[in-house]
Amino acid sequence: MYKAGFTPDLKRRVQEYVGEGKDIDEHFGFMRMTEMGLNRPEDIPAPDYSPYWRDEDLPEGTTISGMGVAEVPSGFYHFTGYISPLRNATSLSEIENYPLDDMSDWDSSFMPDVVAEAHAEGKVASGYVGHMYETAWQIRGYEQFLMDMIERPAWAECLLERIAEQNMAKARACARAGVDMIRFGDDVANQNAMMFSPKMWYEMHHKRWAKIWAEIKSISPKTRIWYHSDGNVEVIVDQMMDSGLDILNPLQPECLDIDAIYERFGDRLTFDGCMGTQSTMPWGSADDVKARVKELIDKYGQNGGLIISPTHVLEPEVPIENIQALADACRQYGTFE
Repeated sequence: MYKAGFTPDLKRRVQEYVGEGKDIDEHFGFMRMTEMGLNRPEDIPAPDYSPYWRDEDLPEGTTISGMGVAEVPSGFYHFTGYISPLRNATSLSEIENYPLDDMSDWDSSFMPDVVAEAHAEGKVASGYVGHMYETAWQIRGYEQFLMDMIERPAWAECLLERIAEQNMAKARACARAGVDMIRFGDDVANQNAMMFSPKMWYEMHHKRWAKIWAEIKSISPKTRIWYHSDGNVEVIVDQMMDSGLDILNPLQPECLDIDAIYERFGDRLTFDGCMGTQSTMPWGSADDVKARVKELIDKYGQNGGLIISPTHVLEPEVPIENIQALADACRQYGTFE
């Protein structure tokens, strides 16, 4: 399998390339996926975040996310900045009383039909849960949340636990529907190392994910756990594997030793990614892209467990001929007798 995603400007140009009205995934032969999650019931209003922004002079074009975070246009393509509603919090009670949805009773009865329809169309049925750490820092503020983890751990734990409760409700619904995989993710690493110590990551963050993953496996053992983190996560892969991880994304070749991870876990772990979006896809030639695809298949794809994809959504500087080369090479080298 192989796939790719595009930022809006590049997607517009890719659509022009394949032809208006034509299906991009079908043209390139990308992995086809139906993604689903809980929908807000019509009789449950969204939380009211207006009090957090009533006296704020927000820049033109700012929108408020479903979690109450102000997203400010950057003026550069699709990028936005964040203004966090709890950035000036002075008490734990402000964290405790922040309005977040209780999803435990939301209707999921429609989801098994969506899974069946996806399978009938030859698609992967994917459940989406999303983030925990990233949602927490967006609500609290990036620096503020990191300092909470050190100086006010009860504040960080409170916010993480409230988000984890939402994620548990979403995960249970997806597992009960029998989806093929459920997607989670938090960027917990930078280019060189973890954003915080592995011990703090485990105690603050991963214990909550592990609990959710265990619940999924108890409901639907065949459902695969998919997890995303950019950066160098090599030091925590073993703990994620112990907790039930099945598919790791994106395995940035600029950040970590993919060979070392494959040597340790390749017989149990599916790789999703490995095509550099800081290197080969934007700056390599079409021949470089094809050579990298062949290398990935030769190294990691002979015994299954490989989904070739760029290590992030493709940005505007990626040449369309490199996208075509990716698809052509996957078809050429990924077909086995």
